[in-house]
Amino acid sequence: MKVLSLTARGFRNLEPLQFSPHEGLNVICGENAQGKTNLLEAMWLFTGGRSFRGAKDAELVRVGEEQAKIALSFFSQEREQTADMTLRGGVRRASLNGVPKKGMAELVGRFCAVIFSPEHLSLVKGGPVERRAFLDSALCQVRPSYAALFARYRHTLNQRNALLKDIARHAELLDTLPIWDERLCRYGEAIVRERRSYLERFSPIAAAHYEGISRGRERLELSYEPSFSGDLAQALRHSRREDLRSGHTSAGPHRDDVSIRLSGMAARSFASQGQQRSAVLAMKLAEAGVLAQSCGEEPVVFLDDVLSELDAARQEYLLRQLHGRQVFLTGCELPGVVPEKEDGGLFLMDRGVLQPQS
Repeated sequence: MKVLSLTARGFRNLEPLQFSPHEGLNVICGENAQGKTNLLEAMWLFTGGRSFRGAKDAELVRVGEEQAKIALSFFSQEREQTADMTLRGGVRRASLNGVPKKGMAELVGRFCAVIFSPEHLSLVKGGPVERRAFLDSALCQVRPSYAALFARYRHTLNQRNALLKDIARHAELLDTLPIWDERLCRYGEAIVRERRSYLERFSPIAAAHYEGISRGRERLELSYEPSFSGDLAQALRHSRREDLRSGHTSAGPHRDDVSIRLSGMAARSFASQGQQRSAVLAMKLAEAGVLAQSCGEEPVVFLDDVLSELDAARQEYLLRQLHGRQVFLTGCELPGVVPEKEDGGLFLMDRGVLQPQS
């Protein structure tokens, strides 16, 4: 999978842009707040996901502009494809190969990419929210239908939580709670199955990468940790009184976690900063590996100012593992890698203007 070209107008701080990257390593340098991450974000949106920075769609339009338009030409499934996107009034509209799409979920699985940014370094040290988000984002690209399943679960969860609050004022609504419990169980158990299945494929690949990075000094062990024991229906029955009191659903995949251990020890509590970064690096490489297996071609890789957070040995391992993929690497300074002239290039981003460097 390769990006052939990107055009953008009215997107973030980017000046009208027409970008034709190289097939290999594309290094984008520039000072902070010049637009490097915005460039990656514009391409990432064509995966069908939300901004990897958590931005709302309305924030993606340049200040003073009514709308933003971006277009991506990419090679996938043995042919050149084009996707267009308009962002206006906080709403995204897209087309693929000239055919309008009803929603962004219809783009999922067409253009596949992996993003690695400094924020991902908190995957080990941070809370369950970050690890669930990592798992769900990866799953959406591997199984496009997962995005719809996840949306149905979130909608059902929100409806159940609203009902829990209403019951406090209208006791007669208690009789409708089992209806939402049944729906929540149906979607929730499907999500847990999908997550467990993904981890079964993902964990051995991540462990192998970690062994390579650490030279066999520790073992990386990943496992799924549900927030309840037994089946979800039973858990909801047991927690009903507490849920009614708090107005929130206390059991379900929205409370689950992924356990990260190094040779049996909890990485969050006992791993050094270097070990934690090695674990995250192994997990991101495993994400790219599973995605390549699933879509039958290597995904595009975005490295957003992440090399500065890794030591020389981890930098070298990462870049060696990504050889043969199209990579977009951003940073304030020229990294200790020089793109090969045959299939790589160096670019400078300055105040929203991207210029190739000879």
